[in-house]
Amino acid sequence: VVASMDAHPSRYAATVRIQMHRHEVIAELSTMVRELLIQFYKSTRFKPARIILYRDGVSEGQFAHVLAHELMAVREACVRLEAAYQPGITFIVVQKRHHTRLFCADKKEQCGKSGNIPPGTTVDVAITHPTEYDFYLCSHAGIQGTSRPSHYHVLWDDNNFTSDELQALTYQLCHTYVRCTRSVSIPAPAYYAHLVAFRARYHLIEREPESNEGSHQSSNGDSNGQHQVQLSRAVTVHPDSAQVMYFA
Repeated sequence: VVASMDAHPSRYAATVRIQMHRHEVIAELSTMVRELLIQFYKSTRFKPARIILYRDGVSEGQFAHVLAHELMAVREACVRLEAAYQPGITFIVVQKRHHTRLFCADKKEQCGKSGNIPPGTTVDVAITHPTEYDFYLCSHAGIQGTSRPSHYHVLWDDNNFTSDELQALTYQLCHTYVRCTRSVSIPAPAYYAHLVAFRARYHLIEREPESNEGSHQSSNGDSNGQHQVQLSRAVTVHPDSAQVMYFA
């Protein structure tokens, strides 16, 4: 999980846990959110009045299940921090794996050699869900091939954002990715979460052969417990590194 640590937002911190294969709900989300809230308070001397969560990797069939568990986990983290602390929470799912493509009705508005739509193009009518809160945003400029817009589903919004406010915020966050001098296809915190998870895999490479041998030698549950402890230690970020964007 990655969270902003300033008001811009341009500086982020990350915390990592082991996630079981094919398990949609984020493991230990409450603990991780609490850790990040404490880091935010140490950095700014304020507790966030609003929490906007961009969640990637959720299929439409899992929306209700993931929302029910993860929204409760975030609220639990806030209450564990302070009993009266109840910030507004906005929960947004980001999807890139879909077959929707957008094209300019007027060819004069096309961008680049591929004739893509201009970056920042937003669609929240006609092709969106008739009753649910969703929109398409193509935040990046297509360099090669046809641009694929990101599909955003707003599953929960305590903050009562208007559509324009939330779409503008999402588009602006696509400009804060430090590895690129142009806007990217999804908000920077979602990209950073991918980088953190990808980097954590390298920490496990040397642990896998050892853990596999141990699991065959023991017939009770001790080996599985030791395996989880070893993996958790392997992905734990050093406190000095946790203060910087080591993943960027």
